[in-house]
Amino acid sequence: MRFTRLTAVLLCAVLTAGCQSWWNGGTNGRTTEAAGKSGTGELRTDLEPLTKRFAALGTPEQARWMSGTFGSDRAPGPSTYWIDAVITLPKNEVDELRSAYGPESAGETPDVVDGLRGELPSGSFLTGERLDRAFAADRWFAKVYLVPDERALVLVATGS
Repeated sequence: MRFTRLTAVLLCAVLTAGCQSWWNGGTNGRTTEAAGKSGTGELRTDLEPLTKRFAALGTPEQARWMSGTFGSDRAPGPSTYWIDAVITLPKNEVDELRSAYGPESAGETPDVVDGLRGELPSGSFLTGERLDRAFAADRWFAKVYLVPDERALVLVATGS
């Protein structure tokens, strides 16, 4: 009876230890990192892919943008896409966006990919939830910043 009880206790201990995550120095051995943006690194200037996805852009004069997917292409399944863009709008469209959505200075700078960072306009970035929602469409979510003095709109979008 004693041998059976000891065997059962040891078996439970082994099974319990085998089912636990591997721990290393007090941290879980399985690491999770935020999926990074990956892409070709091509700086694009064509407007049609942007205006097709984001009708609120109206009629932009020019754009510099990059795009790609999050994470690695090694993972199976559908991809999540990103677009970072610096767009020049006609003054009247900037004024309309500002009037309609009331963005305010939040003291933040758009988080764009390194290849587009040099394209960011100088000045105060105005942003707000209402402006962001105006650019959300068809499974795309956006963080939008206006720099009225530069007639610039910065778009940081994620979609599928």
